[in-house]
Amino acid sequence: MQINSHLSRLIFDVAARYGDREALIYKNFGGKQWKSCTWNQFAGIVSQVSNAMLALGIKVQENIGIFSQNSVQYLFTDFGAWGIRAVTVPFYATSSEQQIQFMMSDANIRFLFVGEQDQLEKARRVFPTCQSLERIIVYDPAVKLPEGDSTVMSFSEFLKLGEGLSRQQEVERRQQEATMDDIANILYTSGTTGDSKGVVLSMGQFHAAMEANHKSVPVDEKDRVLNFLPFTHIFERGWALLCITVGARLIVNTYPQEVQQSMREQHPTCMSSVPRFWEKVYQGVQEKIESSGSVQRAVFRHALEVGRKHNIEYVAAGKQPPMALHLEYELLNKTIFSLVRKELGLENAHFFPTAGATVSAHIEEFVHSIGLNMLVGYGLTESLATVTCDLFGQPYLVGSVGHPIQGIDIKISEEGEILLKGPTITRGYYNRDDITRQSFTDDGYFRTGDSGYFKDGELFLKDRIKDLFKTSNGKYIAPQMIESKLLVDKYIDQIAVIADQRKFVSALIVPDYKLLESYARQNNIAFNTREDLCNDKRIRQMLMDRIETLQQQLAHYEQVKRFTLLPRAFSMERGELTNTLKIKRRVLNENYKEQIDKMYEE
Repeated sequence: MQINSHLSRLIFDVAARYGDREALIYKNFGGKQWKSCTWNQFAGIVSQVSNAMLALGIKVQENIGIFSQNSVQYLFTDFGAWGIRAVTVPFYATSSEQQIQFMMSDANIRFLFVGEQDQLEKARRVFPTCQSLERIIVYDPAVKLPEGDSTVMSFSEFLKLGEGLSRQQEVERRQQEATMDDIANILYTSGTTGDSKGVVLSMGQFHAAMEANHKSVPVDEKDRVLNFLPFTHIFERGWALLCITVGARLIVNTYPQEVQQSMREQHPTCMSSVPRFWEKVYQGVQEKIESSGSVQRAVFRHALEVGRKHNIEYVAAGKQPPMALHLEYELLNKTIFSLVRKELGLENAHFFPTAGATVSAHIEEFVHSIGLNMLVGYGLTESLATVTCDLFGQPYLVGSVGHPIQGIDIKISEEGEILLKGPTITRGYYNRDDITRQSFTDDGYFRTGDSGYFKDGELFLKDRIKDLFKTSNGKYIAPQMIESKLLVDKYIDQIAVIADQRKFVSALIVPDYKLLESYARQNNIAFNTREDLCNDKRIRQMLMDRIETLQQQLAHYEQVKRFTLLPRAFSMERGELTNTLKIKRRVLNENYKEQIDKMYEE
């Protein structure tokens, strides 16, 4: 049963039901041991945070910044702020100084909560240029605070301000006055095409989203949910809150690079993720298959084909598998696929929401084939995550992003753009009335900027309308679709398709150098540097052969004809990636202009 309270009261209402049951499982910053706290403890710390915030003089609907990795302190701050009707403004832990300076100034932030040393140092460097900023509160107790600087305090010092709950009467008064029109969050979008925009998310939006998503996905109090996407990301934020409303345990993963270790140690039943995570899982499994003996390779490939036939051709289509196929699948599921899931730490798997980018049909089929329920969805920050998703236990079409959730009105414009209306849609952008006006149609639909179409009641995405490339031959190219197909290859770590106003499609490719170096050694290809590998004709031919295999189903004009291998990865530091690791194509075109132009020389 769901408890869908106003966010100012949610933790207390959930704690009233579950009391001393485990609520959060976590590690301290830099810690090795898992710890936990109960729902009652969770609620108690949230009350203390609310009281401490009142001691600092935080006002109703004041904006508070959170600049941190995932942590329990992050959750305490969110709920403590909502408890006094304050607004939290999350920043990605990887944000640059320029980004946080812009967001803090735009949101007029006085109090900033930071995670570790890196975030503290960035915040202190921009402090003199942020006129509103007054105080920085540091989560990680291992951080050495600057001596004699009264503007910085530890989270434990901050909590002492709320000891004894001396301002609890004021906290409760604010909660009684809270409304669904209150702003809960301002989430700044990654900004692939320009400055970040602060998306306003209200309490009412969250309430509507929790109700609608609860009817679409069956997470419940028995689930163990691993949180590894940043809480700053609306997908993880909405998903974590949904899990809290049903009393599920949250396993808070602080460092993304430790996610697979966390999975093996904590055995989650559910986890939201982006397609790139499952691409890495696929590549890891394929690498093990290729390094095994010929008999083992044949057995596993046969098992994958049986799994695909059973789970995709029949189950996904809502058809009963033939008895012989079903019995063979059950045997393989218990003997082979169960070992794969156990190796991943997913032996108790329930289901796995996946969104945030295009999911390759090949990857979707693989995940389902090994017996994992991937629920593909689509959403935006402006829609408070989910717009559509696959429905657990019901037929689905591979390649779609599922059915609309309750309350969402979707229509496709004449230009093919997906337009949205409903209670989960943002009221607009913070301090940007001009952009807000441009983002809605005259009849009140939000313009997503994505193109798509419906088939058998399910939504299919094409690409970002602004990202659609038009070749000099007049053909339209959807770069994300091509990239998702090629990222399946284990030797490709990053890829950016080039085609706009060009004669043909080309690509910038960052190889997985660990695997590429291993391939070179096994094939007696001498090299001293990554540049040597990039320029070697044998390496390039091997990759071209693999690319041509993967793009056989693409139209001739969509296929990559030439590519350039790059010796270093695309990075946020050079402005080439957003905080959610989306490609900034304009920046890549500038940074690699010489390499791109060379691919089009006659």
